[in-house]
Amino acid sequence: MMGGIGRRLAPQAQPERGAALLVVIGIGLVLLTLVATAMTFSVSGSLKATGDQNWNGAMAAAYAGVDEYESRLANDNTYYRFGNSAAAFSVGSTLTAPTVANPAFEVGAAGGWARVAGSDGTASFRYEVDNSAYSSSGVLRIRSTGRVGTKTRSVVANLRQAGFIDYLYFTMYEIQDPAQSGVTAAGCANTYAWAGRPSPAGGSTVCSDVAFGGGDVVNGPVHSNDTLRVCDATFNGRVTTGNPALPGVNYRRENSNGSPCGGQVFNGGPPQNSPVIAMPATNASLQGETRTDAGVAEPGCLYTGPTSIVLNTGGTMTIRSPWSKATRVAGEPATSGSTPAACGMPGTGAGALGSAVGATVPVLDANLLFVQSVPLLAADPNFTSDTAWPVGQSAATCAGGNGLGFPLANEDVASVPTSYGCRHGDAFVKGTLAGTMTVATDNFVYVTGDITYEDAAADVLGLVAQNALWIWNPVCAGGSCPAGGGAILPDNRRIDAAMLSLDHTVQVQNYNRGGEQGVLTINGSLAQKYRGIVHSTVGGVGNGYIKNYTYDPRFLYIAPPKYLSPVAATYGISRLVEVSSAFSATGAIVP
Repeated sequence: MMGGIGRRLAPQAQPERGAALLVVIGIGLVLLTLVATAMTFSVSGSLKATGDQNWNGAMAAAYAGVDEYESRLANDNTYYRFGNSAAAFSVGSTLTAPTVANPAFEVGAAGGWARVAGSDGTASFRYEVDNSAYSSSGVLRIRSTGRVGTKTRSVVANLRQAGFIDYLYFTMYEIQDPAQSGVTAAGCANTYAWAGRPSPAGGSTVCSDVAFGGGDVVNGPVHSNDTLRVCDATFNGRVTTGNPALPGVNYRRENSNGSPCGGQVFNGGPPQNSPVIAMPATNASLQGETRTDAGVAEPGCLYTGPTSIVLNTGGTMTIRSPWSKATRVAGEPATSGSTPAACGMPGTGAGALGSAVGATVPVLDANLLFVQSVPLLAADPNFTSDTAWPVGQSAATCAGGNGLGFPLANEDVASVPTSYGCRHGDAFVKGTLAGTMTVATDNFVYVTGDITYEDAAADVLGLVAQNALWIWNPVCAGGSCPAGGGAILPDNRRIDAAMLSLDHTVQVQNYNRGGEQGVLTINGSLAQKYRGIVHSTVGGVGNGYIKNYTYDPRFLYIAPPKYLSPVAATYGISRLVEVSSAFSATGAIVP
């Protein structure tokens, strides 16, 4: 029967075995993919890590370039003259190659790089210098490019020389100028209080120490190489002193007579110790800026004898200088000179320097003028013998004043017997400045009225006196004096400027006579060898001015044109920003 006949069936396939093979293959592929992916990520991660490391290293190398250039300036403060005039960043600069080659100055693919010390040659840098604004603002610019591997990065830094204008108030010695006090006691003139100068006590001033007090307010950084004496005064900025004692005991809570007092307010913290800062001996280097043979790109103007300078709105100034003959010179000492129109024409003709109204010329923007005493050497182009005088003056004129109207009629000059010499290199300055300029003298500077800026954001003035810088405050001797006697000028005075006296002081004339004059407002910086007195009380009567000093914060970044710096010059970074890389890793210039 069909239904009963048995049939042997063929063995069936084993599907599980094929599936297992497929699973094994699949897992292998997955594992292979994972391994490959892991290797890819590992390699790319390594490349990225290396790239990141090189990227960060290139920035560190750029910073190293800035530091290296700063060190060169510290060792040679004239190094700003050197660079590569072919560098793109140096366009407009005056640069020469240094005697000893510097690989950091090289440019282009064929040029070299300077190695970062300690990097085994893996990191290098180049830098380009822009000194085009150095003479006008005291600022150097440097673009430094760092390189590590295939990565390059660039930074631009502004470098400014540390100087007296870092402070609103600076003194060498906190005593009255011996030339004014008459003190000749041993150990007074050039000794710091913390180094053994005789100290006032029991009402004796000994060396004529001067204290802050009487409601003085100082709104800015302060430094004295000496020990400060502080009574009722407020300091709204950092205060430093050369006194090496610990804070809190490195200043004295005493008045000028050595008597204890209170009322000290240090809103910027108690005075801290800071190194002594030395002043240059002379400002002769500024006079050299008026020479036509000294390599100065644009010489300033030289005036001789008493010179009146009235700053006018609109960017001009009116100058009277009867003794001037050559306003630019050549030679050291000078043997020849010239009379450029930019300085005003000598003589007594209409609109000339020796005329009754003087010469009106544009402000010497980004430059300076220097006022010298009448030279003693006959070969000097500005020489005038001691038996001759400018037109309109005479021996009698010279005996009674300086030919510019100083002293005033009935003015008492007993407090400053050397005032108003008719052959002295004195400048008499007032007005409103529009521009940037420095006025320097080999004798006195007198501030004869308010000095203000037309544009407080753009205008900058420097006043540098070899001798004293006087805040003019004449007192009458009788006759035409105001009712009751006293000072001629109205109360209050404002001075927008950086002021510096190298040998003496910045002081109010007749600070101890004439009664209260109001407030002396200084917006800028004041530096002096000896402490200038601004206010005093005699017999219970106040005289002179109360201080209202405010620091011009722009002086953190700029300086008046060709302004003097301390003897030991150092540079600091005032600004630093990253910019697009100037060079590729091959050294090629990046457009």
